[in-house]
Amino acid sequence: QVQLIESGGGAAQAGGSLRLFCSCSGSSLGAYGMGWFRQAPGKEREFVAATNWVGGTPTYADSVKGRFLLVRGVAEHTNYLQMNALKGEDTAVYYCAAHLGWSISTEADDYTYWGLGTQVTVSS
Repeated sequence: QVQLIESGGGAAQAGGSLRLFCSCSGSSLGAYGMGWFRQAPGKEREFVAATNWVGGTPTYADSVKGRFLLVRGVAEHTNYLQMNALKGEDTAVYYCAAHLGWSISTEADDYTYWGLGTQVTVSS
């Protein structure tokens, strides 16, 4: 079975940076789409960033463009989300997600596998 493991969450000051890491294990070799979503208290889960493992161009939510960077890891089926210029509104539980195939999806329903989430708290 496929398991996603997240790390790197924590607290940061406004204007600071955090890096969230995601590793997908238990799968056979092949193409995967990988993404990040977040959910703040009182809000629905929202798309943050997504990429794939076949050379696709990452895509980002408007709220994080220019601040966050999703990078394919050196190890296969890993990635990290570099979060810069953090704002209070970035405070949320962040989830790594993955699905089989080459597509880069912004829709949570397209993802099959999910991590448990990691808390990011930004103070001002």
